[in-house]
This record gives sequence, C-alpha cells and structure tokens, in this order.
Amino acid sequence: MTALRRSLALPVALTALILSGCGAADDTAEGGVAGDGASLDALASFYPLQFVVQTVGGEAVDVGSVTPAGAEPHDLELSPAMVSDLADASVVVYASGFQPAVDAAVEQTTPDHALDVAGSADLQTGNGTSLGGESADSADPHFWLDPQRLAAVTEQVQDTLSEIDPANAETYASNADQLTQDLAALDEEYTTGLATCERRTIVVSHEAYGYLASRYDLEQTGIAGIDPDAEPAPARVAKIQRVIEGEDVTTIFTESLVNPKVAETIAADLGVRTAVLDPLETLADPGTDYLSVMRSNLTALQEALGCE
Repeated sequence: MTALRRSLALPVALTALILSGCGAADDTAEGGVAGDGASLDALASFYPLQFVVQTVGGEAVDVGSVTPAGAEPHDLELSPAMVSDLADASVVVYASGFQPAVDAAVEQTTPDHALDVAGSADLQTGNGTSLGGESADSADPHFWLDPQRLAAVTEQVQDTLSEIDPANAETYASNADQLTQDLAALDEEYTTGLATCERRTIVVSHEAYGYLASRYDLEQTGIAGIDPDAEPAPARVAKIQRVIEGEDVTTIFTESLVNPKVAETIAADLGVRTAVLDPLETLADPGTDYLSVMRSNLTALQEALGCE
C-alpha cells in the first residue's frame, strides 16, 4: 500500500457485503464481466482510468467503472454487488487516497491484480492554488487534467495488462502508443492555446484544476477546496471576491455535479458570468470522451481568459 492511501478503518461489514453481493446484479458495473473475445475483465475506479484501460485494452479487455456515469466520485459508496465485482475482476485500477470506499474494498477483498496509479501520477499538494487551506496540505487526486500525467499512467496500465495477459502484449503496446501520441497532441494544443492570454487566473467551483494550472502557467482559486462538498467560509468568499476584482476575472467556472448556487451568487454580486469547466471526474455525456471534453474545456478557458 502506498503512503498516499488514507489510513482507513476497514469495516467488518465489507465481508458481509461480499457474501451478499451476488444477489444485486442490477448494481454491477457495465462491462464488469469479460465478454466474448475479451481476455480480461477490468474495473476502473472512475472515468479517466476507465478511459485509459478501455483505450489500451481495446477488444481484449472488457472495462467497467466502479463510479456510475454521472455520479460524484469523491464520496462514492459501494453496493454489495460492486464489492463482489472488485474481488472477481482480472484487474482493478484505482488511485489511492481519492475514494476511501474503493481503497477499503481493495484492501479487504485483495483482488488478483490491483493497480494503484497514484505513484505514476506523481500526486502533489497545493498546486496551482492561490488560497491556502485544505489544498495546501492535501494530495490533489485530479492528475488526469494534465495530459502528461495521464500519459505516465497509460504506460503503467500497458505494462500491467501485458504482464497479466502476455498473449495480447503487442495490442496493448500499440494502443498505448497511439493514446500517448493523442495525449501529446492535446498537451500541445493546450500549450499553444493558452500561451497568450489577457488573464492567467481561473476561479472554479472546487480546486480540481491544480495540475492543469501548473502545467499551463495558470493560477486557480477555488470556491471549495479539493472536496467539492465543502462549504466555503465567509473569509474565503471574501478572498475570492478580492481575487476576482484584483485579477479582472470575467468568469466563474461551475460544474454539472457541484451545486452552482454559491458561484452564481458571487457572479451576480460582482457582475461576472458563469461557464462550465468539466473536471472529468465522470462522463456526463456518453457521446463524448476524455479527449473531446478536454478540448471543450480548452475552448472555455480561452474564452474566459481572453486568449489570442
């Protein structure tokens, strides 16, 4: 177990969940059991990891997500069926420290192959953040918003799948190489697209964008810290207002899964607009994917920051 994993009291109830799980089939992850032609069945703990495993695995791997589409992943609670699926999966891919319920279930069920990507993602504390508080001391789990970090995770996923299933190692290597190229192209689009902007400060619903901010020379100010459900104290709101006025911020970014009430109130008080910036913790629209949402985010950032 890595040092990044939270020290969790593992509930005895998990054992009971495993034993009772087979009766709740409607709660299982889509793609949780290997289908015809697939060598492995995999479970990823949330969408960006599902995207990587799905892309690298191709037709050789059936991939499900522990976090249902459209669900908030931070405070995920696992059903009995999902705990059972974790135990039975060929490989479980997760990032320790992000979802305590997943950390606890992996430790309790000990799947044959559990890949913790927190190390290869090189999680940091307090990145790209203009206010102190929670984010100054807590490891930021939102590494996937930096394409270069997701590329490092892609390599680790390829290595793990190849080790488990050497017969398809060439497929995994080819798919991983293509994804790495796609991520490099995305990184270049961000570097170029955010190079010349009137402003460099983004105000966001919660501090999910530290890695993105660090990579592309931006500074984020979050209404909430790393935990999107944390209510901002009045002193924090006052600081946010000063940042908006002092940095000539024109836009407060909201999210589809976070209540926008505080952001909208601040925006109305200061005469600025709101826009959506997707932290990609889950996939809201099944017609999109990681790459397309990241490009939509780039467009939103360029408009808000006045980029040429």
